[in-house]
Amino acid sequence: MHAAFVARAGKAKLKPMTPAVEANAALVVVDPTGRRHRTALASFPFRIGRAADNDLVLRDSRVSRNHAQILFDGCQFVIEDLDSLHGVWVNGERAGKKRPLEGSEAIEFGVPDGYRLHFTRSRDELQKLLARPLPSDTSPSGGANLEKLRAVLEVARSLQSSFSVDDVLNTLVDAALAVTGAERGFLLLFDAQHELQTRSARSRGGRDLPASDLRVPCRLIQQALEGRRDLFYMSFDPAALECAPGNTISVLELRSVACIPLVRVNLRKAADTEMLKSGAANLGVLYMDSRGGSVDLAGGNRELLQTLAIEASTVLENARLLEEERIRQRIEEELNVARRIQQSLLPTTLPDAGWFRVCGSSVASHQVGGDYFDVAQKSPDEWALVVADVAGKGVSSALMASFLQGAFLSASGSEPIPAVMARINAFLSARAEFGKYATMFYATIDRKGQLTYANAGQCTPWLLRSGGELEPLESTSPPLGLLPDSDFAAARTEMRPGDRLIVYSDGVTEARNEAGEFFGSKRLREIIRSAAGEPCGQMLAKIRESVAEFTGGAEPDDDVTAVVVEFALESIQE
Repeated sequence: MHAAFVARAGKAKLKPMTPAVEANAALVVVDPTGRRHRTALASFPFRIGRAADNDLVLRDSRVSRNHAQILFDGCQFVIEDLDSLHGVWVNGERAGKKRPLEGSEAIEFGVPDGYRLHFTRSRDELQKLLARPLPSDTSPSGGANLEKLRAVLEVARSLQSSFSVDDVLNTLVDAALAVTGAERGFLLLFDAQHELQTRSARSRGGRDLPASDLRVPCRLIQQALEGRRDLFYMSFDPAALECAPGNTISVLELRSVACIPLVRVNLRKAADTEMLKSGAANLGVLYMDSRGGSVDLAGGNRELLQTLAIEASTVLENARLLEEERIRQRIEEELNVARRIQQSLLPTTLPDAGWFRVCGSSVASHQVGGDYFDVAQKSPDEWALVVADVAGKGVSSALMASFLQGAFLSASGSEPIPAVMARINAFLSARAEFGKYATMFYATIDRKGQLTYANAGQCTPWLLRSGGELEPLESTSPPLGLLPDSDFAAARTEMRPGDRLIVYSDGVTEARNEAGEFFGSKRLREIIRSAAGEPCGQMLAKIRESVAEFTGGAEPDDDVTAVVVEFALESIQE
């Protein structure tokens, strides 16, 4: 299954819709990954399926080649199942052969985690709905207002499947104008500097207006908004209006003005939503005015407008949450890239026979660091080992770890360890971003058991003697990339048959349990001693299991890397 689709403009053999009808409906297509795309219904029948000749091609092998089609007879939209394998589902119910579409329906194709379509009517169609003549009813029951409320709720339902936030806000302004009879409406939102900016400007006829048509100074609207928290009329100070050229009462010729604050809503905790008193807590304002008549706020229209204001605030909050989710997804995608980079750096095979045997693992945290380990055979009688930990998290750390891998693998067998470390340090100091450095343990082991190493700030490795004694291999220099002129000296010791070298990252010793306690070096040493007589693979498994048990199986905050090297007894026989 591919998370993609193709929307085709009408085919030549199909009769295109007239321009007036084209704008009446659209599909918001949500692919299995959550990406959305809006496509107008530009020709009928509008065919949907897997085959390439459909108007909407869904790249999903579970969708039938010709799955469904949408018909329009000039008055009614209908979706028809074209004898598909899994059927057509509308609003969670199987639709049968044909089913009318009124607007805001969710359409699915009978498979889990598949494509979803939302059938929406454009604002032109909503304008017809809102412009519908209201019944003549002056009874206390308020039938006309109930009819208006029904229209408003239909508008609100259409918001759930709309793709464009701007379209939704335009529709809300149109609905407010239809309810009140006002001539013009402007939806203004606060920007980052807490100044009102026009987001939607509409006339009662459904036309877009230039933002400059709002000639009442925004600072006056903001002053009135900050002093009120409910729907309110505005009165203007002529002196204040005349301070701007041309903005006089005679020029504005406003007969009535009404404003509705847009308040913050909490979609996560609905009980926390409230009309906030502070002007800084408002999102903005819905402003309406008329020159030839009065804004109708009688007979329940105030409540309807406040309902619209809540709908507008909900749309804006949904948009904010959607942007947060997109940012979260981008971060997660970046972390996934970093995890793949890290996994690609790790060796696929390790020597498990002969005099030099290695077991190692690196468990990436959810935040992704830059742990790296590797071994390389320099000659039949010598191996090299590296364990590194790049400071920081994310892709940049994983990329720096990839550089360390390249530097390690490119080092010739005859190049001394101090020269390799100095070369890496010079590169990192000159090119790495500020504060980016790496700790590294770099060693060579030959067949005779000579261990030559440099420890650039890496956690103290432990040399476990065959008799059970533990010897630390302390740091020989500061981390790489921290100080440009650092000296890197090599240290030497002898490994005897049966000795093991344990190298690890701080993700092991700094692993935390629920009480916030560190796993610690002492606990690690106890585990190493307890596994002294076991092969290196079992020792590594015991370290990993102990860390996981200590943390309660929680996802680690840092990469957990451990490597166990065994200088095997077979070296005597060879």
